[in-house]
Amino acid sequence: MIFTDPSSSATARFLPFTRFSNGVVSLRRFVGALHFGSLTTTFPRTLFVHFSPRSSRFITAAMATVPSAKVIDGKSVAKQIREEISAEVSKMKEAIGVVPGLAVILVGDRKDSATYVRNKKKACESVGINSFEVHLPEDASEQEVLKFIADFNEDPSVHGILVQLPLPYHMNEQNILNAVTIEKDVDGFHPLNIGRLAMRGREPLFVPCTPKGCIELLHRYGVDIKGKRAVVIGRSNIVGMPAALLLQREDATVSIVHSRTKKPEEITRQADIIISAVGQPNMVRGSWIKPGAVIIDVGINPVEVSGLFFFFFLTFIFWVFNLHVSLLCSLVL
Repeated sequence: MIFTDPSSSATARFLPFTRFSNGVVSLRRFVGALHFGSLTTTFPRTLFVHFSPRSSRFITAAMATVPSAKVIDGKSVAKQIREEISAEVSKMKEAIGVVPGLAVILVGDRKDSATYVRNKKKACESVGINSFEVHLPEDASEQEVLKFIADFNEDPSVHGILVQLPLPYHMNEQNILNAVTIEKDVDGFHPLNIGRLAMRGREPLFVPCTPKGCIELLHRYGVDIKGKRAVVIGRSNIVGMPAALLLQREDATVSIVHSRTKKPEEITRQADIIISAVGQPNMVRGSWIKPGAVIIDVGINPVEVSGLFFFFFLTFIFWVFNLHVSLLCSLVL
């Protein structure tokens, strides 16, 4: 979300909401994620949402005069990138007779992990990429996982390997991720890929896809990163740390806010660009954000409303698979 200069208009229109005579505001279509994809209106005010303890059917909202906002539509960008990748795959097949292949290893029965793997498979099919999937039970041994990784490492029809995280507790995640050959490490988690990402003058073969997606969103929306103050909230190996490294490569001045940071709101309030990857809903407040700041929330958080759980996409999350595929195509070419 990009905050721009304040509007003098006293009227705000929020397309996904319905206002009632008693001042209560409810979602018109509350199915799955809170969706702002069709939102083209600029906002002269910001909506602060509070959940009413009296009813799970409604949420109350208070209006406050703050800068207007423009939505970064990641869904639209993802669609555009899929089209570009589909064209690349077709050209590759015609030119050298190679179809990229992506292998995914899933261990256990986590619903969120199964959803991610299913979406990756659909994305492969939509752009013409071969998909290979291994689904092992929760009690599978680490050696079984390593055996499949070794087989995919040697398989010439497989050009990229993803091990779906998190793994069961009895497995050594580091050993398993390190077993993926660096040439097929499309997650970008291999120590050599991360090390190259951290060093100036070195280029990793692959970059972790979610942080790369954040940078791609900024580029495609014409956001200037060079010389800007950037704050990354969270320091995980999957998102926070590589996002900070990528912003640094773009010549931003980067600060990382984490669980031990004192007065995080003061640091965040100075930021021109904020990437939140903390995995905690309502972490960043409106008072933490200065006018003109660009915000990307890399999170899908469950929020309980009177005993019911609704999943909010607080901002548009770049489909992680898009970057896997684009980097995969580049490597094979």
